[in-house]
Amino acid sequence: MVEIKLRDTKTKQLVRFDPIIPGKPRMYVCGPTVYDRAHIGNARSAVVFDLLFRLLRHVYGPDNVTFVRNITDIEDKINARALETGRAIADITQETTRWYFDDMAALGVQEPTHSPRATGYVAQMIAMITSLIEKGHAYVAEGHVLFSVESYAAYGKLSGRSVDDMIAGARVEIAPYKQNPMDFVLWKPSDAVTPGWDSPWGRGRPGWHIECSAMARDLLGESFDIHGGGSDLTFPHHENEVAQSCALGHGFARIWMHNEMLQVDGKKMSKSLGNFFTVRDLLDQGIPGEVIRMVFLMTNYRKPLDWTADRVRAAEAALRKWRALVEGIEPSPSAAPEVIDALADDLNTAGAIAALHRLANDGQVAALQTSAQLLGLLEPGMGAWAAQPDLTEMTDRLISARARAMASKDFGELDRLKAALTEAGIEVRMSKSGVELRPAAGFDPAKLDAL
Repeated sequence: MVEIKLRDTKTKQLVRFDPIIPGKPRMYVCGPTVYDRAHIGNARSAVVFDLLFRLLRHVYGPDNVTFVRNITDIEDKINARALETGRAIADITQETTRWYFDDMAALGVQEPTHSPRATGYVAQMIAMITSLIEKGHAYVAEGHVLFSVESYAAYGKLSGRSVDDMIAGARVEIAPYKQNPMDFVLWKPSDAVTPGWDSPWGRGRPGWHIECSAMARDLLGESFDIHGGGSDLTFPHHENEVAQSCALGHGFARIWMHNEMLQVDGKKMSKSLGNFFTVRDLLDQGIPGEVIRMVFLMTNYRKPLDWTADRVRAAEAALRKWRALVEGIEPSPSAAPEVIDALADDLNTAGAIAALHRLANDGQVAALQTSAQLLGLLEPGMGAWAAQPDLTEMTDRLISARARAMASKDFGELDRLKAALTEAGIEVRMSKSGVELRPAAGFDPAKLDAL
């Protein structure tokens, strides 16, 4: 069997992956808070852990892998959006959840085994909070229930921070009812216009951190193999998940994995800089979902990803070349060993893509197709964007224009056609033997209509 090695955030070591239940990997990944469109930073995490899901299914069998990615539909941002728009919370969360699944599907992200909604697990959250109070790890104060950080000696081990450093550097809510500034909310009261549930501490709603712990425990058990998410979640969200789960004696996640953040042209993505993009923005701009996925995979998940126009063009050019090569070809029975080995080495996607280029250059197109599909590329249902256009008429037109130019020595019309084709994203190759036109990166069929 393929040996998979993954880098554990907690130990900062590359560790061999051996499922707790032999042959039955279980993974939890923090999913979206559903109040708006997913931005491309959200999408990177979805693609990274979709790739890990694909690898685990390949190695252990599709029916043996359990992947949970939650839907956070209890959150103050959602409440604020409802007040702002006057829409019902359920309408907002249903709509934005559908958006999320549609946009991720456009990137080739498979649906996980389970997509639990936080609203369906409030009873489990209340039960966990009750146990934390009984064990002395949580306390009730002014309608709130808070986790006592001082009660859990290992607090900070995941993120590698001391409590004193966290107090000094973190943006923590200083509230008079907190025994320690780092104590975090497990339950909070709800007013008349805020969603709430009955609890032993009054009508209220859960804090964000307890949601994932309760859903992971219910669907994966007290101990499971992998917990993933973006690096921005390491602290405080994942640190708090560890504390409240392990304080109850649960083993919780054995391996923690975090993907790094995304930049745009070397700068942090933000609305104030005007470089904030949702997945839908890019799709509406005509960038195919497969190309977006390829851009993500070109950079190792543990490194910051810089989204640039050059990277988009390079991804599109490679995919166009590969799709042209595999057209009409039956895929091979299995992926190339060098591609599998690269992915098994802590999702070394750069190495896997380099191997795909070698397969293409060596003419091993059947293995190229199967191997690329392991990465979620060259899937049959994602290739409409790269369909080869019929350029016969345009080729004949260019041949005629060249003949006239050679006879008259007036190359104006020929140069105009070549420039227009290049602008439309067509690569023009002219030689003594003839004229060849090929769609290239940025091909826009609509621009051919003007010719």
